[in-house]
Amino acid sequence: MNQVATIRLVEGSIQSEIDLHQVMEHLERYRKMSAYTGQQLDWDYAAAAFPYQIEEKSKDGRSWLVLTGTNPNLYKYLVIGVVEPDQVQIILPADSTHGDKAKANELSRYLARSLKAELHLFNGRVMYFNPRK
Repeated sequence: MNQVATIRLVEGSIQSEIDLHQVMEHLERYRKMSAYTGQQLDWDYAAAAFPYQIEEKSKDGRSWLVLTGTNPNLYKYLVIGVVEPDQVQIILPADSTHGDKAKANELSRYLARSLKAELHLFNGRVMYFNPRK
């Protein structure tokens, strides 16, 4: 069975709506930050921090990002989509690996922190990265 984490933009978030292109920009920023960290460490940290190739797919007018693992023994794939203008979902397919789940948790926390959003994790717990009044 698929597992889903949801990032919700709420009052206090940096923006009130998001699209797939903006999610892609956040992922590219994450990849660049990882590469820069690797340069500082003189190690290919980017390959370990983001072991995926990003591909955009569409069907029936809906688009999503498929992150395919570069090392199939450790990482298979993740799916990221914008289901509502204020919600991003990260989907772990049933055949995903433990590595996929760990990276999905890491990426969902990064996206939620960047957007100052509310994150509903795969295990049902909620993390708040926005200032609550």
